[in-house]
Amino acid sequence: MSAPLVNGNSVNSLSEHRRNMYNSKVTVVLGAQWGDEGKGKVVDMLATAADVVCRCQGGNNAGHTVVANGREFDFHLLPSGIINEKCISIIGNGVVIHLPGLFDELEKNAAKGLHDYQNRLIISDRAHLVFDFHQQVDGMQEAEKGGKSLGTTKKGIGPAYSSKATRNGIRVGDLLGDFNLFKEKFLSIVATYQRLFPSVQVNVESELERYRGYAEKLRPYVKDTIRYLHSALNHNKKILVEGANAAMLDIDFGTYPYVTSSNCSIGGVLTGLGIPPQAIGEVIGVVKAYTTRVGDGPFPTEQKNAIGDMLQERGGEIGVTTKRKRRCGWLDIPLLKYTSLVNGYTAICLTKLDILDTLPEIEVAVGYSLDGKPIDYFPGSISDLGRIEVKYKTLPGWQTGTENVREFSELPVNAQNYIRFIENELAIPVRWVGVGKGRESIINV
Repeated sequence: MSAPLVNGNSVNSLSEHRRNMYNSKVTVVLGAQWGDEGKGKVVDMLATAADVVCRCQGGNNAGHTVVANGREFDFHLLPSGIINEKCISIIGNGVVIHLPGLFDELEKNAAKGLHDYQNRLIISDRAHLVFDFHQQVDGMQEAEKGGKSLGTTKKGIGPAYSSKATRNGIRVGDLLGDFNLFKEKFLSIVATYQRLFPSVQVNVESELERYRGYAEKLRPYVKDTIRYLHSALNHNKKILVEGANAAMLDIDFGTYPYVTSSNCSIGGVLTGLGIPPQAIGEVIGVVKAYTTRVGDGPFPTEQKNAIGDMLQERGGEIGVTTKRKRRCGWLDIPLLKYTSLVNGYTAICLTKLDILDTLPEIEVAVGYSLDGKPIDYFPGSISDLGRIEVKYKTLPGWQTGTENVREFSELPVNAQNYIRFIENELAIPVRWVGVGKGRESIINV
């Protein structure tokens, strides 16, 4: 029996056509821990072979540092792949955008040598806006929690996503449309927040005038990014997606409530850009050779001792956005197995291996126990996670500098063994190893 016809084509041929549309697979780079793993450097490396680089979620609470040509660039809203002057950079619909911060970031990085971004940056008309009053509210909500604060960046991200979820948020497209309608929505959202937080101060006329100016400044960058990305896929363009934050900060899968307000796991890539699952190819998990986190919340392998201090100092562990010292601890295999379940990593990039160079021995978490019984899952309950007992395996260190090594075979044997141990535990190949700040310090394994 022949296949049924649709518009003169067989269903089978149409299905084949749909599959062929995604021959050009999207590569995704995601943080596998609590952030600050060095995603920006990995994206910078991969962007040299990409046509399009995208941000899919988060806001200017994220922070990527990239060292290129001897210059250090800090990115918060911009895709860090924008350094590649052959790339189109996209800020997708899942991102929340603070326009003053965006334009400040563009100007600062332009002064450092970021060229021709005007012709290479595209912003979704569906992305939501973060206003200054969102940032005020963020600070107020943190202050209300007192000793139980979440340690947010106070950049207004949570309140902006809250506005989006309660359907009184304002999108980029609203700002670029009929300004009277924008004004009406702005007055409504301000009234809502002032009713909830009477001390919120907003100079309405001044803000409206400021955003009238932003509208014209923003207009050249705005397009329908969904249509643009699907056209790029159809034309076999190489698309790279850089996740902000990291898996353990995901609002659904992270250590809730000590998380961010978006899905920074693989699902956020689909909803934040409007691409289908079958378009995803490689999913690269970026893993720091030890573990860090900024802010409060449970941290099973944290070292509140000389080891933690050493990792913090040698690793320069200070938040790009927050400027707070990061908490430091040993690598956590159970945590990485959990985030791999969620994200489906096809490869690992292991960063900051050189920070471990001075240690005679290195501990790695290989198992969890709860109430004296081994468990094979990552607890979803904060109270359970706080009672975790960690089983460690001790590996020999190498006590040799690796920052100038550029070939895997030239790494000290114990450093190679450390990498292979991680591969074997996770059953995921480690494809790259970072031993320094610059893009030249990434070793192919």
